[in-house]
Amino acid sequence: MQKPATVQYDIHELLKQRWSPRAYSSRSIEPAKLWSLFEAARWSPSSANEQPWSFIVAFKGDATHDKMVSALAGRNADWARNAPVLILTIAQQNYKTAGRPYRHALYDVGQAVAHLSVQATAEGLHIHQMGGFDADKARELFVVPEGYEVVVVLAVGYLGNIADLPDDMRERENAPRTRKALSEFVFADQFGAPLSAETVQNEVVEENITGQTNAAR
Repeated sequence: MQKPATVQYDIHELLKQRWSPRAYSSRSIEPAKLWSLFEAARWSPSSANEQPWSFIVAFKGDATHDKMVSALAGRNADWARNAPVLILTIAQQNYKTAGRPYRHALYDVGQAVAHLSVQATAEGLHIHQMGGFDADKARELFVVPEGYEVVVVLAVGYLGNIADLPDDMRERENAPRTRKALSEFVFADQFGAPLSAETVQNEVVEENITGQTNAAR
């Protein structure tokens, strides 16, 4: 099953194809593919190159996987327990070099997970990111020390059979993907004032004219 994004402007095919399923196959992830996800995260940018991300990895069938499932909230456990790999993401809260609060830590961890998710798509894998879990329980279960924040849980694996999901989840799985219009979050001049295509076009034309004038001197 594929659910490519419907885009207004063209984007990379990997970004079009990335989506977050709930139906996972029991097929194991090849070790080289799994390591490639963390390699992608490793090369994500970060403030002062602090690389504030950490990952705890759990494999289906082991006690760590069971513990991670037990920390999930709502109905996430109903489907995520089938994923062959679950990953707890963790953010460092202070700069190690300066000791001051790391205000951009969550942003940087998000970048690392974004890199990881695109690499997963390139490997034919799918990732579903979950904020629905008991962070305090996860911290206790996995002995996360002070100075670190648990962020999200990732389910990783190959796409399974959607027919195996409960009816309501199957409906959500088959529903079209939607996103806000660009005008709702891309602004000019001030917050809430949409950046128009005309403004972008005029800026490009002005830049080209300036470049041609400078080249003629």
